[in-house]
Amino acid sequence: MSEPPVSVMVVDDHPMWRDGVARDLTERGFQVLATAGDAASALRIARTVKPDVVLMDLNLGDSSGVNATLQITQEIPGTRVLVLSASGEHSDVLEAVKAGASGYLVKSASAEELVDAVRRTAAGDAVFTAGLAGLVLGEYRRMAITPDSETQAPQLTERETEVLRLVAKGMTARQIAKKLVISHRTVENHVQSTLRKLQLHNRVELARYAIEHGLDQES
Repeated sequence: MSEPPVSVMVVDDHPMWRDGVARDLTERGFQVLATAGDAASALRIARTVKPDVVLMDLNLGDSSGVNATLQITQEIPGTRVLVLSASGEHSDVLEAVKAGASGYLVKSASAEELVDAVRRTAAGDAVFTAGLAGLVLGEYRRMAITPDSETQAPQLTERETEVLRLVAKGMTARQIAKKLVISHRTVENHVQSTLRKLQLHNRVELARYAIEHGLDQES
């Protein structure tokens, strides 16, 4: 039995660009459930259709894609947000990730890069245009100097810690499975178990936790 298509919603205030991206994704086998041109309608529609991935522009005229990202990720846990923006400014990237975005792609990306990014985002990976992942990890490392909480860390198993360390280094679930010689499903089970124990929502937050605790520095 084949996997159901990844469902997507496209949010952009430029109708021609929005419709073009929606058409390209549909032609490549994605299920485009809806489109929206502003933050308010994006949130309203996303609540109804609950797509796997929201492809979000940051500049939505009078409204902000960052605010829409924050509300969608907080209110619809099963939906991930992938930012697709003309801006590669570091401040925009960091704001989007802190709002809950799973990844960030600039609009100069090729159609193939976009398709791959949407698929990987739906699978739970953190996806960034080349060069931006290092920026995000560096910011989290700086934030680690002033930890958010003094509470004791939950106890993880040795294998969960090992998987967490590799997530922090930017490896995908399939790469981790190959390195540890375990199945892809086993890796996903460890990731989900770790997310529950740490009360986190996605791999971006998981990577941040690992970096704050120095796990990405260990061999």
